[in-house]
Amino acid sequence: MKTYFIEFSYLLASILFILGLRGLSHPETARRGMHLAEFGMVTAVIGTLLQREIISYEWIIAGLLLGSTIGLAMGVWVPMTAMPQRTALSHAFGALAASLVGVSEYYLHGAKLGEFRMSAVGFEVLLGSLTTTGSLVAFAKLQGLVPGTPLTYKGQNIFNLSLLGVTIGCFCILLFHPAAAALFYLMLGLAFIFGILLVLPIGAADMPVVISLLNSYAGLASAATGFAISNNVLIIAGTLDGGSGFILSIVMCKAMNRSITNVLFGAFGSVTETAAATSTGDMREANLGDVGVQLAYARQVVFVPGYGMATAQAQHALRELADALEDRGVTVKYAIHPVAGRMPGHMNVLLAEANVPYSQLYELDHINPEFPTTEAAVVVGANDVVNPDARDNPQSPITGMPILEVDRAKLVVVLKRGRGKGFSGLENPLFYKANCEMLYGDAKDSITRLTQAVRQA
Repeated sequence: MKTYFIEFSYLLASILFILGLRGLSHPETARRGMHLAEFGMVTAVIGTLLQREIISYEWIIAGLLLGSTIGLAMGVWVPMTAMPQRTALSHAFGALAASLVGVSEYYLHGAKLGEFRMSAVGFEVLLGSLTTTGSLVAFAKLQGLVPGTPLTYKGQNIFNLSLLGVTIGCFCILLFHPAAAALFYLMLGLAFIFGILLVLPIGAADMPVVISLLNSYAGLASAATGFAISNNVLIIAGTLDGGSGFILSIVMCKAMNRSITNVLFGAFGSVTETAAATSTGDMREANLGDVGVQLAYARQVVFVPGYGMATAQAQHALRELADALEDRGVTVKYAIHPVAGRMPGHMNVLLAEANVPYSQLYELDHINPEFPTTEAAVVVGANDVVNPDARDNPQSPITGMPILEVDRAKLVVVLKRGRGKGFSGLENPLFYKANCEMLYGDAKDSITRLTQAVRQA
């Protein structure tokens, strides 16, 4: 009877995971999708705790309490602006768990593992280990503990590929000689090192793609864990996670007009001279009162949020400005670029936190045709996603990348902390155009003062 209940719980959990993933495909159903996935995970955990293989529950309870405490603390105290870092840490924890399960299986069974189980154990350890350290490096870059610019050295790609080749070689030998424990632990160590070296040369501007790709790796490692310990729900959940993460990586690379190989090995952001060559003239500083009047009497205003909005935690202030404009009959829209921010959907999450109606969020293809007839576009801390060099300068590193064409609006107001370049290190010629004005300072403070100016206009 217990066996039937366990299998039923796994089947129910798998169905809930699929429905949850489907719900996450649209913002209006995302909350329901998350609840379904959460219930599915609870169901899977209950089924697993009833397995006959469990001898003692002491360590399981201790781990449950510790993990729940850490998860609760992260959920409560980590701000929405730090979601990319928290996501990277979650990937690291999940991948490390998968890797430790593989190490445990090998330690317990070693030479008794057949080719199939050895391949599953080796794959989960290899992929889980490189995902663990790669995710930690991604966290360090996003948190500012490691420079966000690509860290490269001569012959790096050749060395990394050689290291990967040796690691895979160890894996292949283990398939036929599973008793070679030294090779197993050598593969484990090399995979940890490769994860670090894989992410170090990737610029912080590419972190959205890296995070989704690491999510895919963690999912595939979990699926391999399922094969190693004969757990069906892990196979299904890991495959869903791995497949969706990989598809998201492809979609985001397409949004940047880049290939995955270019992201992983291109060291994007290390060369900026070609982009800077097109930037001439002076940046014109805006008069806050004049901007407030122009916004107040505009027909349509389009907000373009970027990572600067996240760091300033200005999403609530931006919603207040939008409310003030709407009270005066101004049409307000938000232009969302697929790779704005530091993780997939970063801007959508922040704006949802500020209760911005989803109907006001417009994707790149839908909003770009409206910019020529838009009186004012307000760019809040975005740089690369509004850089016209992607469209106009064939020599730019971002040439061909789809952008939000705010430079076609009648007035562009850019909120920036200072005169520095964007996260990718590229100069933006938009800031020098005749229709562009710069509003320097903390974005939250600037938006609050803009709201007052609009109400007084």
